[in-house]
Amino acid sequence: MNTSSHDTRLQRALLSLDGLSVGDGFGQSFFFVTPVTADERLEGRFTPPPPWFFTDDTVMGVAITHCLEEHGKIDADWLAEEFAAQYAKEPDRGYGGTARGILQAIGEGVSWQEAAGRVFDGDGSCGNGGAMRAAPIGAYFADDLQLVASNARDSAKVTHAHEDGQTGAIAVALAAAWITTQHDASKSHGLEMLKFVLANLPQTETYWRIKKALTLPLELSPKTAALILGNGSQVISSDTVPFCLWCACRHLNDYIEALWSAVSVHGDMDTNCAIVGSLVALSVGRDGIPAEWLASREPLNLKFQ
Repeated sequence: MNTSSHDTRLQRALLSLDGLSVGDGFGQSFFFVTPVTADERLEGRFTPPPPWFFTDDTVMGVAITHCLEEHGKIDADWLAEEFAAQYAKEPDRGYGGTARGILQAIGEGVSWQEAAGRVFDGDGSCGNGGAMRAAPIGAYFADDLQLVASNARDSAKVTHAHEDGQTGAIAVALAAAWITTQHDASKSHGLEMLKFVLANLPQTETYWRIKKALTLPLELSPKTAALILGNGSQVISSDTVPFCLWCACRHLNDYIEALWSAVSVHGDMDTNCAIVGSLVALSVGRDGIPAEWLASREPLNLKFQ
């Protein structure tokens, strides 16, 4: 049973959202760094110049947090309408082609069940979009793992009918719940977070790739880990979530190092940094996110706070 007050839970979700949105903007900035190349910027640890514009990762993360504030749970019907409305308002926020089709259809009156269920010949999407926005759910429901899993699944299925796309969302939400309730910043937990996630996760492809991540020592370089686990370049859950969870484990007490490691493997840089940032923020707290990085991210303008 979730014993925390609604306000307390919402503040945890908002902390995760800050970590998510800063990470999203930070990672996205590396796609637009001319005349300095991304490799040169990474090698020299040159922080991208502001402003850091966020993508659909943040837009959807805001919608999820707003849903939690309004309803105290994920209401899939409400969330689908909000996703579609925000897409219609700003369609150039980096949405993938599949998401565009689904959200446009929802906006035109197609049920989200039909819109999400008919893509990929009826298999649904196993993309990483459900995972990128799920950590605030885990933070909000951290005291009740059944609610973590069920609400994470409900948040993903609006756009991801494939079970593995939903598994990715559940995995990130579970990781957020573990950090919120079990991580002790004074101790090194190593890969305990991955063990916790696996113990509560459906056994789809993302599960098996996270299990592989559990075998990789945290001393391994992020680039080597990404060669084994994926770096999000396929834009699917199993190619994104395992590395992001491993990277978060590697840097649970250091937001800056976590994001530099996440972006260093290239691939889906904004989503990798969004997921890692949304998790590590819950460990380091808002003071652990550099003030200048928060200021570099374009304003969220949250109307529901």
